[in-house]
Amino acid sequence: MHCQKIHTMNIHNIPQIKHTDSGNFFLLAGPCAIEGEEMALRIAEKLVGITDKLQIPYVFKGSFKKANRSRIDSFSGIGDEKALKILRKVSETFHVPTVTDIHTNEDADMAAQYVDVLQIPAFLVRQTDLVVAAANTGKVVNLKKGQFMSPESMKHAVQKVLDCNNENVMVTDRGTMFGYQDMIVDFRGIPTMQQYASTVLDVTHSLQQPNQTAGVTGGRPDMIETVAKAGIAVGVDGIFIETHFDPANAKSDGANMLHLDYFEGLMNKLVAIRKTVNAF
Repeated sequence: MHCQKIHTMNIHNIPQIKHTDSGNFFLLAGPCAIEGEEMALRIAEKLVGITDKLQIPYVFKGSFKKANRSRIDSFSGIGDEKALKILRKVSETFHVPTVTDIHTNEDADMAAQYVDVLQIPAFLVRQTDLVVAAANTGKVVNLKKGQFMSPESMKHAVQKVLDCNNENVMVTDRGTMFGYQDMIVDFRGIPTMQQYASTVLDVTHSLQQPNQTAGVTGGRPDMIETVAKAGIAVGVDGIFIETHFDPANAKSDGANMLHLDYFEGLMNKLVAIRKTVNAF
């Protein structure tokens, strides 16, 4: 039995979000990192078409930089302002909201000028100054649950945002460390975190295989459908999926992204499961 939610973000507070009365889960999806304008617009066009067709509330996701790389020679971005301007162009072109990660207090004010949702990476979610800086922009804040944290401990991260008089906060489960080189999703954590805020399941990062000896994170994209279907069955509010038209050659996290060609088929299945769940 699900616990009653103490705080649920009003999804209507995300600028430009559509299909909020469809009864569907909401979706955060896009490439791991912004590699260029053409690729971002190409992915956004495909995802906007799918989500409009299926009436899924949609937020385009793309990191303007990747600060948490295993190796110093890993791709980190094309330039902060350049990437943020591409995110703004996606929003203006397709009339959809956007979300990006921030890594420093200075990033918060800068990114807030371009995007609608500020995302706190899992490794940084206990950094009070960073969470407060994001909350103080007035933007929607998405808090990634640390791989090392319990679902119950996310209550305190949420409270930091609420204490800044910002009620637009959600949490995202991106898996929990399972040994040194694997992740696992504890689905018991979803109703627990739903007591504190609207809860998203980050399907693709939950399937990472971190700490590989090569210094490049591995993954299990073959399990994306399994984890996503389970999340919808459990009753998660939103789904987070990274996708690319050429994952093998993506600049970041290619090992666990969903190929764009498979996106619509998966969404059709998730919408059908959600419809069944809503009937109970």
